[in-house]
Amino acid sequence: MITTKQEAVRGWFTGRLPEGLFTALVEVTVDREEITVIGRIPEPELAEEVSTDEREAALDGRIAEFRERTREDRVAVAREAERRFGRKVSWGVECGGVRALYTNVSVPVMTRLRQPERRVLDTLVAGGVARSRSDALAWCVRLVQRNTDTWLTDLRDSLEHVERVRSQGPDTPAE
Repeated sequence: MITTKQEAVRGWFTGRLPEGLFTALVEVTVDREEITVIGRIPEPELAEEVSTDEREAALDGRIAEFRERTREDRVAVAREAERRFGRKVSWGVECGGVRALYTNVSVPVMTRLRQPERRVLDTLVAGGVARSRSDALAWCVRLVQRNTDTWLTDLRDSLEHVERVRSQGPDTPAE
């Protein structure tokens, strides 16, 4: 997705979200199928000496409470956005350093693999790392994402630059 489209979607959500829904709009991510909106919500007030378990439970509780309390508002905004942008909307929050996604679209991806690549997936299944070849492939993608995050970010930035330059080319319709 070109940068200007990403910015337009983020701008729309910034203007459309109900006042006070989030303390901050953290991230709006767009791909061909989905828009993911992540906002920050206030942490629960806790005494300084609470245990790690109590803090984690309090954060989980706050995230669950927010999800239930704001469901109607989020559904209304999502319906508008889905009509406007032609993509499903997923929601998530950040609270006290914890990120939780409420919904995500799971999209099938077709691929052709040769025997050495299939053997990698089959080894992951046989070793109990994954339940199926599909799960094994998703596991591999998450592993690559985690270990090459900086490289992927640089690549995405480069693609955005290419899209900006391309949009300024002679074949671009005048506005």
